[in-house]
Amino acid sequence: MGIWMAAALVVGNMIGSGVFLLPASLGSFGGISLLGWIFSCGGAVLLALVFARLSRLVPRAGGPYAFSRAGFGDFAGFLVGWGYWVSIWVANAALAVAFTSYLSWFWPALATDRALASGVGIGAIWLLTWVNVRGVRTAGAVQVVTTVLKLLPLVLIGTLGLLYLDPANFTPFNASGSGTFPAITAAATLTLWAFLGFESATVPAEEVMDPERTIPRATVLGTILAAVVYVLGTAAVMGVIPPAELTGSNAPFADAASRMWGGWTAPAVAAGAMISAFGALNGWILLQGRIPWAAARDGIFPVALSRLSRRGTPAFALVFSSVLVTGLMLLNASESLVDQFTFVILLATLTALLPYAICALAEIMIYARDRQRFEGRRLAGAVITALLGFAYALWAIAGAGRDIVYWGVILLLAGLPMYVWVVWRRGSQPVEAATDGAP
Repeated sequence: MGIWMAAALVVGNMIGSGVFLLPASLGSFGGISLLGWIFSCGGAVLLALVFARLSRLVPRAGGPYAFSRAGFGDFAGFLVGWGYWVSIWVANAALAVAFTSYLSWFWPALATDRALASGVGIGAIWLLTWVNVRGVRTAGAVQVVTTVLKLLPLVLIGTLGLLYLDPANFTPFNASGSGTFPAITAAATLTLWAFLGFESATVPAEEVMDPERTIPRATVLGTILAAVVYVLGTAAVMGVIPPAELTGSNAPFADAASRMWGGWTAPAVAAGAMISAFGALNGWILLQGRIPWAAARDGIFPVALSRLSRRGTPAFALVFSSVLVTGLMLLNASESLVDQFTFVILLATLTALLPYAICALAEIMIYARDRQRFEGRRLAGAVITALLGFAYALWAIAGAGRDIVYWGVILLLAGLPMYVWVVWRRGSQPVEAATDGAP
């Protein structure tokens, strides 16, 4: 993977299906929600800088798992690897559902036939699993194409839409009914979810060309590009659609496009949203195989997950993860489980936030443990950035709410029996990280 494939992986994984609905969620806050976006952008860039430096310090596959293990050892590496892996394959089930939902605009039977909808979603999962088993370049090519296609409607509305702004739609500036800072905090908590995935280029590190240069650039470039698209797109939609209508919109970008250019644009935006979900699903399936593969290679996950195919891809880990995704898809086919499924998605989001906080401090731990390596280098700026990134991640976790944090901790602890079993099988000695054998 070169710079553009790696950057497309970052942008494609960050910009999924949620951004097409976020303006409606933010409509009740008013124009002040744009400040929430800016706050989240700043925090995401801080964490992106942390991950960019970590990718140079620990140029190994596994991303957050590899960084946390390098900083805190096997046990922390397992917790982060387990939580991050669970968050990926659970979120993939949600992305498959979102893809099917947008596809129903063109195939109306999907909206009423739940068995057909589940079948199509599962078909998308296995099609992209096959693409990723074929190799990272095939998956990277799909990611570049889908990223370009998904950006088109967002960029068009975020730029040309500014010409149709009505200033009256931004009054009152704070429509939340609460104070300025609480409103910004609440809006920032909502927008935070849109930035999950900025670390994507660090996960397949050993399959990236010139990783010490490419990964940091792709991480920061992708994060900034997504941030610009988010802010401009939200501002344009909020400026075109009156607040009362925006909060009740099921497709705010499509509604904004219809207001500006007529009804013919609605199917174009629906297609963009469908491609967006499909592209994000492809990128996250790529990662769902690399995390357990890297952990299994290091002796922290079951060894079966470290198997490579003849093409050099972690095929077993990819297929096993997709089996788990398929199971969730089948559970979601039962209408009575929808609320539970939504709750699990929130838990998965939390388990993605915890690695951010741990990795921010892992960078400082690496500096502290290997002082001779960094002797004479000025580390004050890096340490301050890492501490600010940790504070932001901690604030984001707190913003998820007590119930989600409570169940999120239980979800993480649920993986401990597997760690105990793996350590029992291998003996008590920690396994040194391998130096080669990239998929």
